[in-house]
Amino acid sequence: MTAVRPVDAASILLLDRSGGHIRVLVGKRSSKHVFMPDVYVFPGGRRDASDRLVPVASPLHPLALERLALRAGRRCSDSRLRALGVTALRELHEEAGIAVGTPLSAPAEGSLSFRPDLSPLRFLARAITPAGMVRRFDTRFFTLFTDEAGVDPAAATASHELEDVRWVDIFDHKGIEMPDITVLILEELQKSIQENKSLPFGRAAPLYYTQRGRFLRDLL
Repeated sequence: MTAVRPVDAASILLLDRSGGHIRVLVGKRSSKHVFMPDVYVFPGGRRDASDRLVPVASPLHPLALERLALRAGRRCSDSRLRALGVTALRELHEEAGIAVGTPLSAPAEGSLSFRPDLSPLRFLARAITPAGMVRRFDTRFFTLFTDEAGVDPAAATASHELEDVRWVDIFDHKGIEMPDITVLILEELQKSIQENKSLPFGRAAPLYYTQRGRFLRDLL
């Protein structure tokens, strides 16, 4: 059996801190998905080859880029890391209808209708799907505050990719079925928020991966 290699992916934890509690946007994956159907996740998906070519309104913060580059491999260029930020915002738009960036008056057919603004993205964590799964991803998780991005929380809408899009208190998600890795990433967010509510750009990020059957957590 041929080993499945993990492919680059990005996911985004969109955070609303306008009320008394911090909420994160999640949605239910369709039952038609082969990978993790019928569970609630953050918007996200695999990196497209074209994501490297998308012009951006602003680049990633230097400290976020620096953290992303750690243990990324010698072949992982800045353009590939920047593309992960583009992936996160593209998926947010495709799955939840939220555009973060500068609107384009006449976008090319099949391209984004906005120029992504990567500057407010914080790098929160990285997780590599264990071997043996039908799909494997090397996923970078980003955080984004709605107020910093000029996003109206009420603008989030469901899609064929994510059903029942909803805002969930990051400290209270009882009754919502999430994959183990989603819960782990949410716990990382909780720790980070408790340490510093502003989520500094240069904060160390955990890396989750499996080696010789052991599930490990390192810091980047």
